[in-house]
Amino acid sequence: MRAIRVRIIIVCLALVAAGIGAWHLLPVRGENGRPIVVGTTDTVTSLDPAGAYDAGSWAVYSNVYQSLLTFEAGSTTPVPDAASTCGFLGTSLTAYQCTLREGLTFANGREVTAQDVKYSFDRMLGIAADVGPAPLFPTLESVTADDRSVVFHLDARDATFPQKLATGAGAIVDRDRYPAQGLREDAAVDGSGPYVLAEYQPGVRALLEPNPLYRGANDRPAASIEVRYYADGEQLAAAWRDGEVDVTHRQLPPKTLSALDPAKDGIQMTEATSAEIRMLVFNLRSASPMSEKAVRQAVASVVDRPGIVTSPYESTVEPLYSLIPRGFLGHGTPFFDRYPDDAGRVERARKLLEEADVETPVAFTLGHREGAVWAAEAAELRRQLEESGLFRVTVKSAEWTRFQEGYGNGEYDAYGLGWVPDFPDPDNFTQPLVGRDNALQNAYESPGVDKLVAATQGRADRSRAVRDFRQIQEAVAQDVPVLPLWQKKDYVLSTGDVAGSQYLSDGTGIWRLWHLSWL
Repeated sequence: MRAIRVRIIIVCLALVAAGIGAWHLLPVRGENGRPIVVGTTDTVTSLDPAGAYDAGSWAVYSNVYQSLLTFEAGSTTPVPDAASTCGFLGTSLTAYQCTLREGLTFANGREVTAQDVKYSFDRMLGIAADVGPAPLFPTLESVTADDRSVVFHLDARDATFPQKLATGAGAIVDRDRYPAQGLREDAAVDGSGPYVLAEYQPGVRALLEPNPLYRGANDRPAASIEVRYYADGEQLAAAWRDGEVDVTHRQLPPKTLSALDPAKDGIQMTEATSAEIRMLVFNLRSASPMSEKAVRQAVASVVDRPGIVTSPYESTVEPLYSLIPRGFLGHGTPFFDRYPDDAGRVERARKLLEEADVETPVAFTLGHREGAVWAAEAAELRRQLEESGLFRVTVKSAEWTRFQEGYGNGEYDAYGLGWVPDFPDPDNFTQPLVGRDNALQNAYESPGVDKLVAATQGRADRSRAVRDFRQIQEAVAQDVPVLPLWQKKDYVLSTGDVAGSQYLSDGTGIWRLWHLSWL
């Protein structure tokens, strides 16, 4: 089989060299003649990397685009991908230089240049899409390019900048195919990643074929991949039971996961404590009742995380009392320390509201993305809050894209959001969530928190930033712009005839589809 794949790649290269765009006619399939099918409930907001900052979109980006750097499975240190070398200039941590690999091309055959890299960052920051990744780069002042060299100029020290380059936000696009002033709207991709997007139906499926021109840090793909998108976990579970998918990742229903027995069912199940978190985000705009800090603190006091963990989630998640999850520097329990899970929670909440002269019950809207598990979570939160007698909750749901628009426009007073880290550093749970111009779009601003965030980013030795990270979390527990709810375990399921599923995800936003192959 290996020899067959090598011959196909050679033929593909010959066709491209001859100007025949026929790579998509020569897929890498197993003996059964079909691609490996991966099922997920994640949603692709945009195929344009300037237009999305979510797990579903970035899962695709990591396979069809390249960034200058990438993370290998299980590693926390970025390595060159589209670049041959990268490093800070001097010791100031304010200038970062990368040199492109020689002979690097997009899948369409056009050479990848340093100007493409500069263009990709300039347009992403210039477009500044509402749900785009620009908030990840608050320190990036400008980008210069010359020959194969790119230099990123920062307006403040940022030891985490190399890790940010390794994310989907650093995806390099063909400057001839992506408009400078707006997002690309068609269902096509021009990147240089391990795969090419051969077919795409939004919300339905994406067919990925190996890119014969790929050169980078990752292995060349061993199989064609078909990603199928499902509206909710129940539909994904049905597809898994019916044998319609070979691999599943994010999000099978908790009841399905808790009932699985890999030894008995003849499947491979990878389980790891991931860094994915879930939080309740509060709208701090003046028209919302959540603009009053005492109201947010009262909600934090009433919410019973163990009840959420055991009821909607069947103990497939773990309670989280910190913005930074377990496994990361700076993790603590500031929300537990300030709002204990005990019998006095309701009376403490009542006292907070009385001292602030807040009339009860406080009426507010709670928004969530459509889906059975999110609805169950919202119902449990509503039950807890209304049983206290202090709140009256109206639950609203919307399809993912509409939900994003809704919370961005301030339509909900509180809304549930998940967060998958873009890179393995606690900074990814502070700056994008509670720093200036944060990605949650909840109008939270805190000069004190911003100062602490800047201090953490300036520490090349990350262990020296622990104290500042803990101070950030103490401030967040006091202000309560967000309320951490739980930390998720990460599950990947595959049938017995698929290899490599254990490398698909390590709890970050990267999907390593190139590791999947038929046995």
